[in-house]
Amino acid sequence: MESLQTPYRAVIVGATGGLGAAFVQQLEQDPDCGQVVGLHRHSKPRVDLLDEVSIEHAASWLREQAPEWDLILDATGILTIDGHGPEKRLRDLDPAIMAHAFAINAIGPALLFKHLAPLLPRTRKGVLATLSARVGSIEDNHLGGWISYRASKAALNQIVRTTALELRFSHRQAVVLALQPGTCATRLSEPYRARAPEVLEPETATGALLKVLDRLDATDSGTFYDFEGQRLPF
Repeated sequence: MESLQTPYRAVIVGATGGLGAAFVQQLEQDPDCGQVVGLHRHSKPRVDLLDEVSIEHAASWLREQAPEWDLILDATGILTIDGHGPEKRLRDLDPAIMAHAFAINAIGPALLFKHLAPLLPRTRKGVLATLSARVGSIEDNHLGGWISYRASKAALNQIVRTTALELRFSHRQAVVLALQPGTCATRLSEPYRARAPEVLEPETATGALLKVLDRLDATDSGTFYDFEGQRLPF
């Protein structure tokens, strides 16, 4: 990450997931990264997306470690819920399952942004990014189905856009982004890989995404990019 201050500090939320763990590994191998902290439900401090107090406590702990963090990455997300995969039709909708999808894929990340965004540098580039999904793009939806997942990721994209607009006044060089990692060989995508044209190893996807983050600046804040560096429509 040559565009960040050297040495830079990084936080990965969801560090036990396939992509979260790969991000941590990539950053630990970067000689320019002075510190990387991986947070999850069982870390100390813990981060539970369903418990705002845990997020607030984690933010306070991070502030005690350092006043500013250059890279904050949310690698959380859920697709299969209590054994229920994505809906194929409207009649398959279950309000409890849909609410849980929104809690993890949209509300949780919004709370992360609420408490972690103030830790970004105010006078130099800082990155706040979250893993979205191409199927969350409204413009790119040509197949239908997967309603809860699509809608929760579309909500996440709106949260990214709104956060970017707010931070442009207080953190002028902040880069706030939604990221599409592609279909990766992780537990989340395992039941759905058969139809994917390409399946990426987590290390490949995360390495590519870090390169994308490295080349973008504040003029790109509030947008949606894939691992190949292509801007996607919201």
